[in-house]
Amino acid sequence: VQLVESGGGSVQAGGSLRLSCVASGLTFSSACMGWFRQAPGMEREGVATIDASGPVSYSDRVKGRFTISRDNEKNTLYLQMNSLQVDDTAMYYCAADTVVAHGSPRLVPLYDYRGQGIQVTVSS
Repeated sequence: VQLVESGGGSVQAGGSLRLSCVASGLTFSSACMGWFRQAPGMEREGVATIDASGPVSYSDRVKGRFTISRDNEKNTLYLQMNSLQVDDTAMYYCAADTVVAHGSPRLVPLYDYRGQGIQVTVSS
């Protein structure tokens, strides 16, 4: 299984970024997908998850600002991040699980597969 993230970078507070994750080596349409992040010196934090059947769930810290979506035709997962804040700065990881049916943000860091991560930096 390979998960490759793209779309990270640096942005000012209040700005937006869109992360993408292209998946291979698994049946993407059947996988529960998610994003988690890790800031320096901090624990991994689940951000959002989307079930194979479509339902989504967000952490309280990003709810209303971030949107997770998937394109099963392109084997791609997205995270649209709006109204970015300085404390959104972190490495962001794409994650996949082929067993979990109904995901939860707090479980995303424990999903079976993860990408190498991509940096998001938000400056004031």
